Amino acid sequence: MNRLPLHKRLDAGESGWCLRANRVCARAASRRYFSAISRLGDGVAWYVLMAALVVADGIDGLVASAHLAATGVIALALYKLLKRWTRRPRPFAADARIRAWVAPLDEFSFPSGHTLHAVAFTVVALAHYPMLSWLLIPFTASVALSRVVLGLHYPSDVLAATAIGVALASLSLWLVPGVSLFA
Repeated sequence: MNRLPLHKRLDAGESGWCLRANRVCARAASRRYFSAISRLGDGVAWYVLMAALVVADGIDGLVASAHLAATGVIALALYKLLKRWTRRPRPFAADARIRAWVAPLDEFSFPSGHTLHAVAFTVVALAHYPMLSWLLIPFTASVALSRVVLGLHYPSDVLAATAIGVALASLSLWLVPGVSLFA
C-alpha cells in the first residue's frame, strides 16, 4: 500500500503530464505564443473587452462590463482564499525538471487564477454577446493550456479552475435577471 498522502500521489502523477506539456515551450515560437496569451490573461484582454463593449454598445455594454467586473471581483476573492487554504506548490517548484517559462504572479498553484477568470469572464460575456464565441472560446482555451505548458500549474489546477469559473459565472447569470447563456 502506498504510504504517501493523496495530494503527494496526485502531484507525482501529474508531474509527468506537466513535464511533457512544458517541453512545448522549448520551441521559441511556442514559448512566445503562450507567454503572450498568459500575459493577456493577466487581465489586459478582459479590461480591453470591457472598454470595447462600452464603446461599441453604450449602456448595454456598460451593463455587461459591470457584470464582468462584479464577477471578476468575486472570482479574485475566491481565488485568493483557495490559494491561501490549499498552498499547493507550483509544478516547477515541486519538480526541478519542469521549467517556469514566465514568472508566476504568486507562490501557489491551486487553482489557476488565469483560468478561473478566463472561464468566468467568457461565460458571462457570451451570455451578453454570444457572437463573441469565435474569439473568446479559443482565447480562454489557450489561456488554460498556457498555464500548464508554461510550468505554472498542474492540469488539475486548470480543470478545477474551469469548474469553479463555470459555477461562479452560472451563479452570477442566475442572479442577474434577463441574462442567460441559453436565451
